[in-house]
Amino acid sequence: MRLLHTMLRVGDLDRSIAFYTELLGMKLLRRDDYPDGKFTLAFVGYTDERDGTVIELTHNWDTPSYDLGNGFGHLAVEVEDAYAACEKIKAQGGTVVREAGPMKHGTTVIAFVTDPDGYKIEFIQKKK
Repeated sequence: MRLLHTMLRVGDLDRSIAFYTELLGMKLLRRDDYPDGKFTLAFVGYTDERDGTVIELTHNWDTPSYDLGNGFGHLAVEVEDAYAACEKIKAQGGTVVREAGPMKHGTTVIAFVTDPDGYKIEFIQKKK
């Protein structure tokens, strides 16, 4: 397993991309619009996603700003099998808040669990 990315919700995607790329020197690695879901995902980082952990900036088109209390989204961890990872979490008394399956508006298999404090951790099934 490895840590893939940290997701932050942002109110103004272009402003956020400018901050991370121009002020912090990261690269815009990819940006994808999901019109059916009314959101855009942009990934920024110092290295390619294959080589290191990056930041996912999520812009929900209907939301201009967030309180800092709900701005943090989740940590993402790549797993070989999201279904098996969820079963292991449940077997050890953990909480699965979104069972493994394809993401909405996409095909990637994901799941969400919570840590003891309630922080969400996304399992992203490794592509074969």
